[in-house]
Amino acid sequence: MRKKLVVLSGAGISAESGLATFRDSGGLWEGYKIEEVATPEAWHKNRELVLDFYNLRRKDALAAKPNAGHQALVKLEDKFEVVIITQNVDNLHEQAGSSNVLHLHGELFKSRSTADENLVYDIKGWELKSGDKCEKGSQLRPHIVWFGEAVPMMDKAIKEVRKADFFIVVGTSLQVYPAAGLVNYVPAASPKYIVDPAVPLLEESANFIFIQDKAAAGLTKLCEKLLML
Repeated sequence: MRKKLVVLSGAGISAESGLATFRDSGGLWEGYKIEEVATPEAWHKNRELVLDFYNLRRKDALAAKPNAGHQALVKLEDKFEVVIITQNVDNLHEQAGSSNVLHLHGELFKSRSTADENLVYDIKGWELKSGDKCEKGSQLRPHIVWFGEAVPMMDKAIKEVRKADFFIVVGTSLQVYPAAGLVNYVPAASPKYIVDPAVPLLEESANFIFIQDKAAAGLTKLCEKLLML
């Protein structure tokens, strides 16, 4: 039986494909304040602004391509059962060819009903407009977990992490909860690696092996090492 390798990925890996990150933009996403575009309150206050913001992000994501970091994770599937738990809403992991991706914070290229959260639809192209409705006649919203909302995929993510034989963190400062708390569920005997230019603040008991490099370069090196085990 192949061993399970679980990856927690964050905005840093997408940044190397040219996608702006909140952390590196002074608290702004392309000039927008988070509370204006990424909260339930924002949606009720100014729906058009929220739709425009995500349309722009979708347009940017369509132009982005997977980088060497994404591709390195695909190669790991030759040896391991790989599960990628991502905080990113883009589809770069899927574009690269990763076969098992769990999106904690939603998916940019999907919309969902405001009347029934179980009604989820693919978005063709980059636009989601006011007046686009679900089969029940309610406005569609971005299929994104906004600040202040529950993270429905969290329980599934915890189950995967509990079974990890190897665990990799890449492109995240481990500051956004509840996602950052996943490190606490990794089995004690499982090797844990963190790929990031800046070492996040972690409890000493976390026992991570640090690779201080950007996602693409760091993952390329780490994956070559893991494939030789």
